[in-house]
Amino acid sequence: MTVPNIALKDAHQIPQLGLGVFQIPPEQTRQAVLDAFEIGYRHIDTAAIYKNEEGVGEAIADAGLPREQLFITTKLWNDQQGYDSTLRAFDKSMKKLKLDRLDLYLIHWPCPQRGEFLDTWKAFLRLREEGRVTSIGVSNFRVQDIELLIAETGETPVVNQIELHPYLQQQELVEYHAAKGIATEAWSPLARGGEMLGDPMIKALAEKYGKSAAQVVLRWHLDNGFVIFPKSVHAERLRENFDLFDFSLSADDISEIATLDRGQRIGPDPSALN
Repeated sequence: MTVPNIALKDAHQIPQLGLGVFQIPPEQTRQAVLDAFEIGYRHIDTAAIYKNEEGVGEAIADAGLPREQLFITTKLWNDQQGYDSTLRAFDKSMKKLKLDRLDLYLIHWPCPQRGEFLDTWKAFLRLREEGRVTSIGVSNFRVQDIELLIAETGETPVVNQIELHPYLQQQELVEYHAAKGIATEAWSPLARGGEMLGDPMIKALAEKYGKSAAQVVLRWHLDNGFVIFPKSVHAERLRENFDLFDFSLSADDISEIATLDRGQRIGPDPSALN
């Protein structure tokens, strides 16, 4: 099964489905990524703060897949923001990943009180100009944060990775992304577990489509044009999360899921995290 690509505004493309390795222990990361590669995943999303970039790098090296088939993302952590510190942090991540070019580099959080993400963004621009990063973007940024980047540098992020799931749909931000040509990536697309997957509406749709509740929610993301990378260390669940391309939700069912929005975060508010 071939995962569809989303076109980015810089003329590159990103696979719409990948594997996220958030909270996967370092000692389990290599095998989880290798299992994902065997199933057909080619997009891996990690971050410096996850402490498992080395495991991702080992899996990339061991899998022997052509580099051009892979799409690898990592993220700069908050305490490394700033121009020079960003460049140093990038070198450390690349050494762990065993790569000489990264597909996508993201500022993990805006940390607005630090006032450093603009200098960080300028370092990202340098890394892209040097050919060490193909595409650059942000994560957890608000409209005003992105507007500042654009106003000061003239450069729009190609991606904003945000908490997004049926209980937190962030419609205003998603519409802003669409207007600016920014791809929306959804972290925690299943809201990390039970409550949402046990929602009567989601369960009824799962029965209707002959799929699991998780597959229905993940398909909702795909049908909305979002990029997702659900996490698992279990090969069976990795296969389930990959088995999304033999059905689509009807427009009515997508509209019905839209009514589940509660504005309910499971992660930090970007305005507050520093």
